Amino acid sequence: MRFVVLIAATFLSLDAAALAAAANEPARHSDPAESTIERPAESRAQKIDRLFAELKREGNAKAAERIARRIQQEWSQSGSASVDLMMQWAQKAAAARKYDVALDFLDQVVTLQPDFAEGWNRRATIHYTMKNYAKSMADIDRTLKLEPRHYGAISGLARIMSDTDRKEPAIAAWQRVLDVYPALRAAQDQLSRLSEEIAGQSI
Repeated sequence: MRFVVLIAATFLSLDAAALAAAANEPARHSDPAESTIERPAESRAQKIDRLFAELKREGNAKAAERIARRIQQEWSQSGSASVDLMMQWAQKAAAARKYDVALDFLDQVVTLQPDFAEGWNRRATIHYTMKNYAKSMADIDRTLKLEPRHYGAISGLARIMSDTDRKEPAIAAWQRVLDVYPALRAAQDQLSRLSEEIAGQSI
């Protein structure tokens, strides 16, 4: 279960040199709807909402994956240099299979910044890897309270349901994933497999 899951506001920039040159030209009739005022910067929340709208519309799996990576990049930004550093240390510890060390860092992350959804999600991942399913589900619940569209966390819930032989709740969870991220092939494959298993059991 890798729920992971990422930066920059976009601006409409104006060419100052072009404006200066235009000031020396004869007056022209312009469309009153045109404006030289810059659009306000897109907030982080607005950017994530826009990316999710794009993700829901995108039918191409590769293009959708690129959008998903941008969402994950946004999710990974805690706004705190120390929290970001502890997240990096936790990731390195997990990669080295030092799961207890990773948990120590992530415990600090969620304590210092309890409204940072990705901190809970990463800790849920470690608990899942250690087969601490109850603890993983508790962290998934916290993640989804903060970001209900977190398809990584929902995927983790689906996998726990599958691992504990609860196929119908697993199907419901994979359907939730596809509501957010329709082109995710892993979710499509898992949903198809589980549906076939249930259909086979009913024969």
